[in-house]
Amino acid sequence: MTSKDAAAGSDRCFLLLYALAWAGAAIAYTPFLTILLPVRVDLLAGTDNVRWLAATTFLGAIAASLANILFGWLSDVTRHRRLWVATGLLLSSGILCLFPHIERLEPLILLILLWQMALNMMLGPLAAWAGDCVPDRQKGRLGGLLAFAPASGALAGALVTMPGLADPPWRFAMVGMMAMACVLPLLLLGPSGAVATQRSHGAAIAPLPWLRAMITRMWCARLLVQIAEAALFAYLYFWFQTIDTRFDDAITARILTMVLFLAAPCALIAGRWADRRDRPIAPLCIAALIAAIGLTAMALARGPVAAIAGFMLFGLSTNIFLALHSAQTLRVLPDDGRRGRNLGLFNLTNTVPSLIIHR
Repeated sequence: MTSKDAAAGSDRCFLLLYALAWAGAAIAYTPFLTILLPVRVDLLAGTDNVRWLAATTFLGAIAASLANILFGWLSDVTRHRRLWVATGLLLSSGILCLFPHIERLEPLILLILLWQMALNMMLGPLAAWAGDCVPDRQKGRLGGLLAFAPASGALAGALVTMPGLADPPWRFAMVGMMAMACVLPLLLLGPSGAVATQRSHGAAIAPLPWLRAMITRMWCARLLVQIAEAALFAYLYFWFQTIDTRFDDAITARILTMVLFLAAPCALIAGRWADRRDRPIAPLCIAALIAAIGLTAMALARGPVAAIAGFMLFGLSTNIFLALHSAQTLRVLPDDGRRGRNLGLFNLTNTVPSLIIHR
């Protein structure tokens, strides 16, 4: 085996380990935020559940935004990712197990803030870890693999809520154990997690004007797509109901799950195409255009078939866009020595839409 073959095998191994870890990160928060937390708030708040859920989501998004920037920056300063990822994984999984024992809403909100900080102690450095290890020639493939994470989170939510599988208190523990099972292989078998950069011991190099403009455009593009997606998904069930009253929550959930599972292989194909043709931005432009077409089709839909078709176009394209965008962002960030902090600033495009929607 040549050194080139060995390097290629090492790259593929890291990509698979990282994709599994990123899926574990999605498992760590998707079932909790979409199912377990709303159920818990409903149990404690009763008829005032919507207001309290909006408050917890709003405050949690603020905590997530600040913690992601903070711990991404700390992983830059300490020049090590693995320790932060491991600590965040253990703390967030442990805090999850405390939620079933909270009997009042005020302590629940405090615990959510602590959980968001612990979760982003893992997420911030984990996102930067990929930038340290994945070369530009494989950023498209990385983005395609990241698209499997939302589907994994949705599948985990369906699993933990399966009737007869686990009592409600154990569901929180199951989420933590599944997340740990996915992230631990990277922590145990992955590279050191030390920040290795060419510019790490010298002065930071200011980005060229064209690169600064590209970073700004990518940040704004993701923010706009995320706002559209957050607004739509927040009211998707009610919109389907206006099209046809036969759309219940179960049908809506099945459509969402189908979109997530179809988006993953589509994103992988698009990402591999972008790598081979060396056209990293082209799939993003195409996906954004198709998303706009899907939204237009939804606005014009007058029957269930047209509504589902329009949403499928929108859901598939936005999931592909977001997965590939996450990977290609690593290509344009100018200063490797500040990657964790910079990715934390990019992460605002994920949390700010939640703040806007729930304000």
